[in-house]
Amino acid sequence: MEERTIVALLYDFDKTLCTQDMQNYAFIPRLGMAPGDFWKEANDFGRREHMDGILAYMYTMVRKSRELGLPLTRDTLKHCGRSVSFFQGVPDWFGRIDRYGGLLGVQVEHYVISSGLREIIEGSAIAGAFKEIFASEFYYDADGYPVWPKLAVNFTAKTQFVYRINKGVLDVADDKTLNDSMPDGSKRVPFTNMIYIGDGLSDVPCMKMMRSYGGQAIAVYQAVNKAGVEQLLRQRRVDYIYPADYREGSALEITVKNIIRKMAVSQQLYEENVRQLEAVRKN
Repeated sequence: MEERTIVALLYDFDKTLCTQDMQNYAFIPRLGMAPGDFWKEANDFGRREHMDGILAYMYTMVRKSRELGLPLTRDTLKHCGRSVSFFQGVPDWFGRIDRYGGLLGVQVEHYVISSGLREIIEGSAIAGAFKEIFASEFYYDADGYPVWPKLAVNFTAKTQFVYRINKGVLDVADDKTLNDSMPDGSKRVPFTNMIYIGDGLSDVPCMKMMRSYGGQAIAVYQAVNKAGVEQLLRQRRVDYIYPADYREGSALEITVKNIIRKMAVSQQLYEENVRQLEAVRKN
């Protein structure tokens, strides 16, 4: 067990931290397409072939690049990440939350769980803030060209990464340790010390986990998806909803800090209870 209380913040990426789908900023424009046209083509292809939607868009990215004679490599995608724009306050959000946790004796960790592409996230300005990035990813040949999907993170598959964070098994190739029985007290990050932040229906499986196991679920919104997020709150699928405003003093920041403070106090009370029980047993 870690000496310090660990609180994990888990984030969706597209329209949660950045303002739109990550491919919209640079990758799709380099194809000479409007985002809506690309996504329609990818989604239509997936439905026609009865294919998982994430695999369908990944295949469409490769196919369109080849048809146009455009290089598509790991470096190409990481370069696209430089164009990603974030909601107000996001770039310095992580440092602020880390410092607040430190004042409470809490170690805050940040994770991404995204159906978008790891390579684009890795090229973005905030990549260094995350302990781990769980996202869809290509396998590349020796020249850096994608030859196969390495990982496809669809909406329900996101939940496995919550379990990985819970147990501290972050290597996606390690299924054995993930599935091994582990006493609750030995799990690295209890569900009760997790906060999931997402933007809509694609995040509901993870949000439901949070609410079922004692964590917290927050949905952020822009004007375009406010009604849908409000519906999630009415249905009790999330605990809180806020505009996607990460600036210092925002309602979102205040609530996240309050949750972290509550988690810190709960851990302190738990440890005091354990200490007293041990003292009584010795007597």
